[in-house]
Amino acid sequence: QVQLVESGGGLVQAGGSLKLSCAASGSGFRINTMGWYRQAPGKQRELVATITTGGSTNYAGSVKGRFTISRDDAKKTVYLQMHSLKPEDTAVYLCKMIVTMEIRYEYIYWGQGTQVTVSS
Repeated sequence: QVQLVESGGGLVQAGGSLKLSCAASGSGFRINTMGWYRQAPGKQRELVATITTGGSTNYAGSVKGRFTISRDDAKKTVYLQMHSLKPEDTAVYLCKMIVTMEIRYEYIYWGQGTQVTVSS
C-alpha cells in the first residue's frame, strides 16, 4: 500500500513564498509521474505541475515562471516551490503519484491535501 503525506502549506502574504513537499511511504513500487493539483472552494480540481521520471516538467499557464516542481526519487518525494504568490493561488494543494507495482500494474495515488492561503 502506498500513502502520500503532504506538508508545507500555510498562510502567506501576497508576494511571498512557500515550499510544499509530498512523500510516499511503502515499498515494492516504482514511482512514475508525480504532480501537484489544486482545488479552490467552488471550483474544479486543476493541474498545477507535473514531472516525469526523466525530469520533464509541465506547468499550468497561471503558475509558469512562479512555481517550480522537482523530485527526489531516493526520498520518494515531490516538491513544489512557489514564489510570488497571489490571492488566486489560494486552494487545497494535492499531490498525485502514478506508481508501478509488480512490474506492470499502474496505480494512481493522491495525498490528503494541504491548505495554501494567500492574503492580499
